[in-house]
Amino acid sequence: MTSVSESTTDIEISRRRLLGTVGAAGAAGLALGATAGALGHSALTDGGSGTGSGTAAGTPGALSTLGSTAVAFHGARQAGITTPMQAKGHVLALDLAPGAGRKEAAALLRRWSDTAGRLMAGEPAAGSDTGIALDAGPCSLTITFGFGHSFFDRTGLTGHRPAALDPLPDFSSDRLDPKRSNGDLWIQIGANDGLVAFHALRTLQKEAGDAARIRWQMNGFNRSPGATGKPMTARNLMGQVDGTGNPKPADPDYDKRIFVPDAGPGPAEHAWMAGGSYAVVRRIRMLLDSWEQQPLARQEQVIGRKKADGAPLTGGTETTELDLDRLGTDGKPVIPSNAHARISAPEQNGGAAMLRRPFSYHDGIGPDGTPDAGLLFICWQADPLRGFVPVQRKLDRGDALSEFIRHEASGLYAVPGGPRPGEYVGQRLLEG
Repeated sequence: MTSVSESTTDIEISRRRLLGTVGAAGAAGLALGATAGALGHSALTDGGSGTGSGTAAGTPGALSTLGSTAVAFHGARQAGITTPMQAKGHVLALDLAPGAGRKEAAALLRRWSDTAGRLMAGEPAAGSDTGIALDAGPCSLTITFGFGHSFFDRTGLTGHRPAALDPLPDFSSDRLDPKRSNGDLWIQIGANDGLVAFHALRTLQKEAGDAARIRWQMNGFNRSPGATGKPMTARNLMGQVDGTGNPKPADPDYDKRIFVPDAGPGPAEHAWMAGGSYAVVRRIRMLLDSWEQQPLARQEQVIGRKKADGAPLTGGTETTELDLDRLGTDGKPVIPSNAHARISAPEQNGGAAMLRRPFSYHDGIGPDGTPDAGLLFICWQADPLRGFVPVQRKLDRGDALSEFIRHEASGLYAVPGGPRPGEYVGQRLLEG
């Protein structure tokens, strides 16, 4: 195994050799677009030696499909929005340092974009790479950048701040920690390998240098690709299938719901958001001890769906439409009036919809023995005032699930379109 202390050149040669020895199975898994992701789940080959050291002394073995899968950094849209959910994730926000402004922000985004492009391609960072991801391929790594409301004040760009980035309204169920909310800059990292994800996090943190300081950072996870017999909607820590109601790529208005149009309504100075999206981020703690004390029937009434397969209580499969008008023998709705699935359904919210792409989290056990665990809720939409806000307002007024969750942190970020080759993320805003 190559040592961490070797030169960046040696690391680069090693990782490129790995990518060059993918083989037919691995090559078939390469994802060249921002919407592709890894579905493979094999382990790294060991060349039949049983040692995992490669096909010959000093020669790494071919990467598995999971390791070789790459997502493009450049494109009309940033990766990490419609990319399939990855097994590991980090979410963080930074504030520009005192005295830093538009010039410093541009230089930082330029550095970050160069690094993101390298890491997402499975290459080491420029300069002194830590070697954390040595021997691994890109593993579906995505790095996504966004701007908070305060970023525009710090950079003197308030005239370019979209109305859609206005602060979210207060919700009665919120118990928000301001130290873990908002921020000038936002980054989402996802990968199907924990070391690859951490390598990206550590590298970007170091490259922030004196220009920005970490405001908050959270770690998440999902089910690993290949852990189930067939692709399935993920489950959350309550054991519920989570994300069934997401817009589907086949929907005629899919892009319209998620992405800002190239030439849509709004001031011309907001053209820098063309192809972008808005991310709402909420840290939602799940009161698992209380939830797990509920009988299965009660849990299903709270959600409005069967726990086993996510099917509506009115029957069918996970993808069957909710029959919100069906009554039971007792004359009451089969899907209760305060069920989470009913209240959040688009037809109950004027068609409002968002693309949920969360991570679960677990931050240890408290002194009272209760787990600090839940959902790093991340949703994407073309306009949060028409996506997240109306749905959350209705949930806030009567969602049966509210008894078992607590909203502890929140943020809203404008995520611009993807950079063209030679550009950095946000260049059209910062240099427009």
